Amino acid sequence: MRKMTSEILILTAITAALIAGLFYAYSCSVNIGLARLSNAGYIAAMQAINKAILNPLFFVSFIGSLLLLPVSTFLHYQQPISNRFIFLLIATIIYIIGSFGVTIFGNVPLNEMLARFNLQAASDEEIANQRTKFELPWNRLHTIRTIASVISLVMVLIACVKG
Repeated sequence: MRKMTSEILILTAITAALIAGLFYAYSCSVNIGLARLSNAGYIAAMQAINKAILNPLFFVSFIGSLLLLPVSTFLHYQQPISNRFIFLLIATIIYIIGSFGVTIFGNVPLNEMLARFNLQAASDEEIANQRTKFELPWNRLHTIRTIASVISLVMVLIACVKG
């Protein structure tokens, strides 16, 4: 049982690192590049990215963290409460609310709104308005989920070394 608990903790750290890395890389490269595009180019690129990211590799880290964090936390519950358990509990709460929750209840609805936008039938003014309605709120939410994912990862890493 102890070996399985350690293996699950390692898998938890890997999935947390993958999702934090994805969000971080997006923040310091993709968003910067997208910001330089024309309004129509930005909308077209985001529509394509939002479709492309819905793939098994993304879901392994995104849903994997959602499942593995609470499982790993539960497996480290004991009396008296250990530091490892506390760090994993904090990581779980931060990830569920700040990363998963913000994505599901913030970024995804914005992505769905953008997916319904018919770029080919829209005027330049409509395209500019759509970008304005999407870009700033999406980037703000993305920043929140990036910070939450990194903090969650740090808590998992501390749990790994401070157990």
